[in-house]
This record gives sequence, C-alpha cells and structure tokens, in this order.
Amino acid sequence: MAKILKIYPDNPQENLLDEVVKVLKSGGLIIYPSDTIYALGCDIFNLKAMEKLAQLKSVKLEKAQFSVICNDLSHLSYFTRALETPVFRFLKNHLPGPFTFILEANKNLPLAYKGKKTIGIRVPNHSVPKIIVEKLGHPIASTSIRDDDEVLEYSTDPELIAEKYENLVDIVIDSGYGDNIASTIVDLTSGEPEIIRQGKGII
Repeated sequence: MAKILKIYPDNPQENLLDEVVKVLKSGGLIIYPSDTIYALGCDIFNLKAMEKLAQLKSVKLEKAQFSVICNDLSHLSYFTRALETPVFRFLKNHLPGPFTFILEANKNLPLAYKGKKTIGIRVPNHSVPKIIVEKLGHPIASTSIRDDDEVLEYSTDPELIAEKYENLVDIVIDSGYGDNIASTIVDLTSGEPEIIRQGKGII
C-alpha cells in the first residue's frame, strides 16, 4: 500500500523528504511531481529498483528509455561525454525547465544503462524532485505516468494516481494538481537542437 505524502514546492518539509530518500535508498519506487506531469522514479544505481520500474512500464530493462533527473548541471558529467561550449551554454539557458535533453553517454553509466550510447537528462523547475536528488546524493531514474486510455486526470490528480498505483509503488508525493503536458524532448547529440517531441518547453 503506497504511502501518500503531501509535499508542496513552496514549503517542502524536511522530514517528509528524508522519508522519500530513505525509501529510494532501500530500492523503493516513488511517484513525484515535476514542472510537467507526475512521474515514476527510483534510485538510478539500484538495479532491482530499476527492474521493478521497467516491469511497471511493461518493458525489458535493456530496452527502457528512462530519463535521468538531476538537480543541476553539475550532474551532467556523471553520465555524459564532455560537452562543447555552445551546447553547455544552450543547456544553461534552458535549465531548469520542462525539457528532456538527449546527450551522448559516457562509459560511467549505471549498470541498468550499460551499452546505451545516449541518455536523456532532465533538470525540472520544481523544488521537490531537485531537493530529493540533492538529499539522495545522485540522480534518479524517471519515466512519465501515462495511461492506456490517455485519461488526463490520472496524470494530473495525485489522488487518482495514488488510487491507481497504491499497490505498485511505495510512496506517492502529493504536490497538488500536476500539468498534463509532458516535457519537450530535444536531441543535442549532433550539437544542434533537434526537437523529437514538442511538449511544454519552447525552444
């Protein structure tokens, strides 16, 4: 049974955030808010948690395209190749924000991402996930919540989300209604921005 924690971006409670981090460290799954829609997340270095996340999305882990949630640009060097100055400036101008940037991966990827040549990076403009990542000490893996029938209320109303996922995740963070528009996905592997999916963010 998922625990529902009310954590709001304007005044997030430290003790509740610490509880979320403890669950992540123990291999748990969380549903958290962002500057776009609500998403599923787990500790990127916990292979069992990553496998649970893949199972929840009905995809094999080696084929999963989970993005990586960072709290600032300093995390990029963990998993991406050295960036050209214009690319770094471009990222700096657009982050934090409602974007997922596809970048060339380096050889230091977590085990669940091994063999992937690219990786999607997000730095959301929302204090809750950023503080969680900061407290955890490293990024989390993330995937958006989508429903088979595309019922928008499931991705915006945390109470409905909790009802649907109550037996599938460990914590649902209620930060009020979320947005119903996903992030804009931008491929930067060529050095020039190429929009793969137009979402909330405008380039």
